[in-house]
Amino acid sequence: MDFQTLKSIIEGLLFMAGDEGLNIKQISEITEQRPEVIEEAVNDLRADFERSKRGLQIVAIAGMYELATLPEHAPYFERMAYSPSRSSLSQAALETLSIVAYRQPITRVEIEEIRGVKSDRAIQTLTNKGLIEEVGRAEAIGRPILYGTTKSFLDYFGLATLKELPDSSAFEQMDGLEEETQLLFEKLDGRQLTIEDVKEVEEQLEAGVYADQEEEIR
Repeated sequence: MDFQTLKSIIEGLLFMAGDEGLNIKQISEITEQRPEVIEEAVNDLRADFERSKRGLQIVAIAGMYELATLPEHAPYFERMAYSPSRSSLSQAALETLSIVAYRQPITRVEIEEIRGVKSDRAIQTLTNKGLIEEVGRAEAIGRPILYGTTKSFLDYFGLATLKELPDSSAFEQMDGLEEETQLLFEKLDGRQLTIEDVKEVEEQLEAGVYADQEEEIR
């Protein structure tokens, strides 16, 4: 493997690793190259990024290498995060948000029991958007986080208080999830399909496959 190809592969690996990052040993095992060669390639790649004034950099945190944005570009990322054109929510996020809004405070496990699918990504999205937040810890094993809505949630949906949420008294049971979600849908205009919609479908399909496999085993 030539040196430039190795650097290209390492860049791709770091992209895939995300926030978890990779250390020299891990990259060495994946690429089947000696650790000293990997270290040289990583350092050379870091220099390439700096020399060409790329929008990303390679940082080393506790021995793990990962791709990161440049601190001086932070104001632009904040504008992107709060841009009105990016304010639409995926169905997965909106379903999760409706559960939190009507049944708060609530834990992740309780949310997933209601939705019937893992909700980590949706919870992270809503937290990043400032629509939900940690409001305490449940008195249960492991003291799981309790989630509730924020002031930004009220602003997002044009509500003065939670008392102005659409009435859900007619469907307090779990099977009212679709109605609750629809009420929040009606508060939004111009909703667009997002990548999270696609990921949610993939999760549900995967869950269905596993369910079928479990049924076959039984």
